[in-house]
Parts: sequence; structure tokens; C-alpha cells
Amino acid sequence: MKYAFGVDVGGTTVKLGLFSAEGVLLEKWEIPTRPENGGAAILPDIARSIDDCLARRGAAKQEVTGIGIGVPGPVDDEGNVNRCVNLNWGVFNLHEALGKLTGLPVKAGNDANVAALGEYHDGGGKGSRSMLMVTIGTGIGGGFVWNGQILNGAHGVGGEIGHLCVDPSADAEECTCGKRGCAEQYASARALGRMAARALAAEPARPSLLREAGEPSSKAVFDCAARGDELAKELLERVYDVLGLTIAGGCCMVDPELVVLGGGMSKAGQALLDGILPRFRHHMFHACKDTKFALAQLGNDAGIYGCFHLALSAAV
Repeated sequence: MKYAFGVDVGGTTVKLGLFSAEGVLLEKWEIPTRPENGGAAILPDIARSIDDCLARRGAAKQEVTGIGIGVPGPVDDEGNVNRCVNLNWGVFNLHEALGKLTGLPVKAGNDANVAALGEYHDGGGKGSRSMLMVTIGTGIGGGFVWNGQILNGAHGVGGEIGHLCVDPSADAEECTCGKRGCAEQYASARALGRMAARALAAEPARPSLLREAGEPSSKAVFDCAARGDELAKELLERVYDVLGLTIAGGCCMVDPELVVLGGGMSKAGQALLDGILPRFRHHMFHACKDTKFALAQLGNDAGIYGCFHLALSAAV
């Protein structure tokens, strides 16, 4: 039997999946991500976990097609990583480093891009020819897939629409990337929670269900808006407009057949789609206003599924 591994490296845990060559997920598990000491332990931990999995199954490395790995940072087509801040990694070739540790072919990609690849093949984008995935969580990530191929770009940052500037003013929100005015500082889950806290502090006498929700969060804002809270609805209106503007900008560049929304905020489901679509159509170039939208279907497994498809090309 032939196997392939999908490895999705996050800031807290590494998700691993063992797949059959036909794409059936046979086993999945997690190990802690250890970013201390420049993230020196992360790849050896992954290699050890893969070896343990093969030992459990009594499988030989000759039966493994390859390893696909997604990481939270820029990765070019040759596997060169250009700093992963959350992992404390610098610049190095991931194909060579993990390949040396495992003795297996490796293909690497950005985590948002590989999640997009997973949704394209096995989730919300299945059946489409071209797809832009927008991941709305702590930040905003993106990935574009055309005919089964990820658009990495010349520097490994293709699809990073969360860093499109939506506020060019001098006092715009500062982003973790070092710029100001990035979309993810106005429309991510973290941004929505921050905006709610500021709004409550700015109008202490204004009644709002959000005051009863404890520390403001994006989920609390969606829940309170569904119950008719005016402040929560105003906050969501701002977020929807930024998301509509941002996704319209991404679509003007690549003109996808389909936009798939994923990440933690996509759990809001139809409410999120209904909020974004009118703003998208308002901001979008007229020829693309009817671009289709869908919700992601694979949840936290999108990354390992996408990495499986990377693994199939690792040995080519």
C-alpha cells in the first residue's frame, strides 16, 4: 500500500495526517509546536512523529510517496522559507531540511495556500476550476488555486489579501507585519473583538448586550447581533464592508470562479455570506459581480488535506 503524509504546522500544535495514495484519511493526530530556541525542535519532532506512525503500521518508508507541509509564512516553489514569525524561523530551505531528517521527498507551502488546496479538491471548492479562499480568523489569510495549482507568487506571498491596505491614513491600525492599515486589522476575529471593546469604552452609557458577554469576542458580536443588538450590528456592518472591499480587490487580480470563506469566523455561516455579498458587489468591478461564494467544509482538516495533495507532487 502507498501512503502520503500531510503536515500542517501551527503556532500551538502541528496537525499530521496519514493518507492512502487515493486520498483517504487513515489517521490524524497532533503534537505540540515548540518554537523556543529558534524553532529548532519543530522539524525533528515532526520527523520523529512520522517515524512513530510508520512503526505503528509496520510500514516502510519505501511505501511513502512523500510529505506535504504547510507553514505560517512565505514559502516559494523551491521550498525556501522566508521567516515564520510565530515559529521563530529565519530563512532556510524546508524541502532540504525535512527531507534530510526523514529521508522522504518533501513539498512545502504556505498554510493558507495549502488550506485552499484542500478545500479546492475535497471541500467547498470541489468541482470548481479556479478558487480564491479567504480564511478569516485571528488574522486574514488567502490562497488562490487554478486548475489544481497554488499561486505562490515570486516571493511566496501570493494570495495574502489580509495585508491589502484598506486605510492609508497616518494613524491607521498597526499590523503585525509592520505596515499600517492592513485589512486584517479591521475585519479579522481579533480586530472585531478589539473594536467591540473600544466601542463599549467610548460609549459607557450606551446599552448593549455585549456588556453582558464578558470579554468581547467575534462570536459574542455575532451572537448579540442575531439577538438584535444595535451596537453589535454596527460593528458587523464595518467588518462586512472591509471584507467586501478586500475580497473585491483580490478578485480583480485573479478573477476566480468561486470564493470560499473559511476560518473561525466562517462558523457564522449564512450570516457572514449575507453580510459580505452586498458589499462585495458594491465594491467589485462590474464584470465579476456575480462571482459565486461558498463556505469551507473541511474545518481544521483543510490544511492536512491540502498538504496531502502537495505530497503527491513531492516525488515528481
